[in-house]
This record gives sequence, C-alpha cells and structure tokens, in this order.
Amino acid sequence: MKNKTIRILGIRGVPAAHGGFETFAEYLAPFLVERGWTVIVYCQEEGEGEIYESDWRGVKRIHIPVHGNGAKSTIVFDWVSTLHASKSKDLCLTLGYNTALFATVLRFKGVPNVINMDGIEWRRAKWGLVAKTWFWINEWAGSLLSNHMVADHPQIKVHLARGAADSKITMIPYGAERLATFEPKILEQFGLNAGCYGILIARPEPENSVLEVVQAFSKQSRGMPLVILGNYKPQGNAYHAEVLAAASAEVKFVGAIYDRQVVNSLRVGARFYVHGHQVGGTNPSLVEALGAGNPVLAHDNRFNRWVAAESAVYFSSIDECHEQITRLCNDGALVQNLQQAAIAQYHSKFEWDAVLIQYEQLLLKWQQKD
Repeated sequence: MKNKTIRILGIRGVPAAHGGFETFAEYLAPFLVERGWTVIVYCQEEGEGEIYESDWRGVKRIHIPVHGNGAKSTIVFDWVSTLHASKSKDLCLTLGYNTALFATVLRFKGVPNVINMDGIEWRRAKWGLVAKTWFWINEWAGSLLSNHMVADHPQIKVHLARGAADSKITMIPYGAERLATFEPKILEQFGLNAGCYGILIARPEPENSVLEVVQAFSKQSRGMPLVILGNYKPQGNAYHAEVLAAASAEVKFVGAIYDRQVVNSLRVGARFYVHGHQVGGTNPSLVEALGAGNPVLAHDNRFNRWVAAESAVYFSSIDECHEQITRLCNDGALVQNLQQAAIAQYHSKFEWDAVLIQYEQLLLKWQQKD
C-alpha cells in the first residue's frame, strides 16, 4: 500500500487547549502515527510571521500565524489552512463544518476530504440570525462538497441524510477515557468530599439548561453542593446574572477549569453529573461522564437518550429536575445502579480505541481511492 498520509483541518491544533475536536485530534493523530500514517495537523497561532513546522509525538504540525484569536481570525486560519492543504493531493479530515464553503477549493483540485459534521450548530439559541444563516449555509456546503461525512450520533446521521445519500455518511461516536481514580487533595482544595456533591460542566448558555438546573437544585436544602464549572460574568451578561441570582448557598461556582487532572478528579469524585444540553450529537462532556462512571441526570431529548441510555435519569422541566435531584441525593441504591450502567454504557460504545479504529478504517477506504 502507498504511503498513508492524512491532513487534519478545522481545529486550532494539538495538543488540545480548546474544545472536543482538539481533544479528539490529540488522541487520533498519535494513534495513526503509531499505525504507520504520516499525520499533518494545522495549528492556529496568534501573531505575525511565516508559516512554520514543528513535531509533536511524531505528528507534523503546520503553524499558521493570524491576527487575533476570535471568530474572524479562525475563519482566516481555516482559509489559509485549506489553501495550504490544497497544494497536495493528501487525504484531508476536516473537523467541523463551520467554514465548509472553503472545501470548494479542495473539491476543485480533486483533494479527497472527509468532514466530521459535528452538531446542528445553526439550531443553537445563542446565535443571532447572521451566525445561524452562516452555519446553515456551511452545513449544506459540507454535505455537498465533502467526499464523505462523519456523524457522531445516529440522529445527526438522520439529519444529514435529508440532503445526502446514506452511503455518504458514516456514524462514529466521540470517545472518552475510562476514569476510575481521583486525587483527594484536589477535592480538598474545593472543600469537597467524594460522593457528596453533584457536578455540572457546560458553557453557561440557555440551551444547556444551566438556569433550570440551578433553580431546581435551589428549591430546597440538599445537604451537599452542586459544583458548576464555567466562566460566569454577571456584568454585561443577563443570563449569567440570572443563573447566579437563582443559586442557593449550596451551589458552588468554581470558574472555568482547563487543567485535565483537576477536572477528571472532580468528575470521578462526584455523586452524580448533570447534563442539561438540549441540542447536539454525542456531546463530549456526557461521554466523559460515562467514562468516569458518573450517574447522570440529563435533559430528556433524543441525543442524550442514545448516549446515556439506562445510565441516566431524565428531566424535561424544573419540577422534574428537582424531583430527580432529590432522588440522586438520597437514594444510594439508585446511584449505585446508575454507576454500573454508566460504566457498561461507556464500554459498549465509547472506548477510544474502538472509536479510533473505526476512523482509521474509514480513512483507509478514502486513502485507497485517492
């Protein structure tokens, strides 16, 4: 077989310092290197200067400097990355469709491009009309311009199939590590005791039901805290201010934490995990909760139901959320049963090795067609 080469676009780089796609690439890239692939990852750099290269764990990184670090600079980075990738005939894996219109260049030059289509971004309540229109256009562009699409959830595949043949879409979920231990000293730093707190990890946005969860938790004394990770800025953000105002003294806002060891310990030590996401596919945070053996309290929707299955209890309203929190705080047998179900669900679908093997099998098909 000829040299196996893959170029990964659509992320800010590796190792991960941002979202779920970066974490995924941090696992996928070294995995493919170990299996004989040449892996090239495009990395966004803030500043000026020439494009340069570096090596990370056998992965070739191409650093592209751009001004700023906001949405506009990321669009510029995606454009430059696409132009650079189009100079070769190497197979591309694009993570996300936010700038899928740029794939026109790859299509025109005959460069094979597999796109992971992420969630239904244009349905998210946080975006205004202009942003929603941009995402909607790019979702259709990704569907039309990609050689193949990856859906991370069966319902995302159903959604994409409205504009593409079923044979053009492969469903591969997100993965997570199996976490079984925590650092007691980390919990002590936050004044927490293992098994005696709930945890919520989400961006503080309406579609993630943070306000409803806080209101439900704060209806009565729980005898344990709800720990919320995220950056809440009440000045200038009405939603953040409303969440903070609704919280009882038992709700602990610990800020945005990016140290993986700290977050992992907080996950494993928790009695239960709350997942209020209302839209999306296979959400990384929910999969990571299963990998940590967390009993889950999840918003009741088709996305969360497939991921968590019987390892969760569900809510559709503040009152239902309140009732389920009461059960999780007081019913030890329920918590134990959900813990066992979470671990079983994780092993059945979301182990990294199984996920990464599925990706390699798909990429090999397109490598051979190139």
